[in-house]
Amino acid sequence: MNIYTQKQKWKWLLALAAFIIVMGSLWYTNNLVKRIAQDERRKVKLWAEAVQKKASLVKFTNQLFEKMKSEERKKAVLYAKTTEELTKDISNFNFLLYVLEDNTTVPVILADEKGKIMAKRNFDSIKEKDPAYLENEFVLMKNMYPPVEIQVDRKTKQYLYYKDSRVFNDIKLVFDSLIASFITEVAVNSAEVPVIYTDSTKKKVLQSGKIDSTQINSPEKLEEKLNQLRSENTPLEIDLGEGTINYIFYAESNLLTQLKYYPYIQFGVIGLFLLIAYILFSTARKAEQDQVWVGMSKETAHQLGTPLSSLMAWNEHLRGLGVDESIVNEMQNDVVRLNTITDRFSKIGSQPTLIQEDVVALLNKTLAYLKKRTSKNINYTIELPDHPIMVNLSGPLFEWVIENICKNAVDAMDGKGDLKVELIEMPEHIKILITDTGKGIAKNKFKEVFKPGYTTKQRGWGLGLSLGKRIIENYHHGKIYVQNSEIGKGTTFCIELKS
Repeated sequence: MNIYTQKQKWKWLLALAAFIIVMGSLWYTNNLVKRIAQDERRKVKLWAEAVQKKASLVKFTNQLFEKMKSEERKKAVLYAKTTEELTKDISNFNFLLYVLEDNTTVPVILADEKGKIMAKRNFDSIKEKDPAYLENEFVLMKNMYPPVEIQVDRKTKQYLYYKDSRVFNDIKLVFDSLIASFITEVAVNSAEVPVIYTDSTKKKVLQSGKIDSTQINSPEKLEEKLNQLRSENTPLEIDLGEGTINYIFYAESNLLTQLKYYPYIQFGVIGLFLLIAYILFSTARKAEQDQVWVGMSKETAHQLGTPLSSLMAWNEHLRGLGVDESIVNEMQNDVVRLNTITDRFSKIGSQPTLIQEDVVALLNKTLAYLKKRTSKNINYTIELPDHPIMVNLSGPLFEWVIENICKNAVDAMDGKGDLKVELIEMPEHIKILITDTGKGIAKNKFKEVFKPGYTTKQRGWGLGLSLGKRIIENYHHGKIYVQNSEIGKGTTFCIELKS
């Protein structure tokens, strides 16, 4: 009991030490992960703020662009009105001429009602000499903006056509580049944020980054992904002007997501390592114990061989001297018993040969032997079938298990009580129940009683039930277990064997 208790204490101490190490490691790692996670969140926040600021810049540029567009329209209208005034009143000729000459940026074409070009301004001085060039520009202007109507007189009208100035086109090119740059930076971001940029309907993807395309290749999948991203962060509203609101959906970076689960993965790896180490240690220890038991058993059998041979010879000598036959026969039974025990020890460590034997006869024989050698205060109740039951057995080893359980029962009852042995036939197996009225076993010890070293006796190695379990389960492929037990009332052991 002391050896077993000490072993259990060491197990608990080692388990506690391992737990402290694991918890300490997890605590440190978790703190480290939290710091990295905070840094990642700060990056995401800065990214979101940068996106909002750049979106504001794009919006401002767009508004400026629209304002310039409006100003150029006003210039064209003013040019048309000035031309109209020149046809009516030349009193302000110098001022009107100044207004006409002041337009140096907006290309304009003045045409009559039949579409004949009357005048032009702000075209390339070389290209404008080519009639085909002017005709193409005229068609372009017709399709670009509605003309400004000039009332020359009551019957005559002229039309002023115009297009965007070169400065305006250059600014538009810069603006388009800015929009493209904004969308690209949203998708390819330094914060490594999974992001989806959609239009105002949230059904069309304008750009995406750090997102597997297979996750958004259908309307259903896109909606599911957007809902997932929305659950993590509120979408950013991007107003690029003209009253259109686009949306940026984003989540935490992949690194941050991985960091969340890292402590648990680490715990799993450490736990797996400890489990493997424990299994290897237990296997090695068990193998070592098996070797010790096998060696001890074979050495015991070897040591018993010499005195056993001598006892057999002395027994025959006593018979020859005419000693009381009953005494000689009883001594002969004990010598046979010793020979059986020697045979049992010699079989430990090697696979025994199983043969068909009558389990009822073996039980009757074993219990008859035990009755004569246990206290008369033990009341035996034996309930066995009255017909043979053939089972594949190693007779000597099976008897050893029965003897061991019965002797433990007698010890548990302090030599006084009831011992019941019964055999129950099942469709494919048999059950042997051995019940005593002894001290009982605590429920949490039902499995531990079969472990090597466990014993409640002052003198005992705690090997009997351990060897019994090995014999029944390893050699006979059966089961042995504590079926039930109550402290102070008794215990029932059950052995199951295939029939």
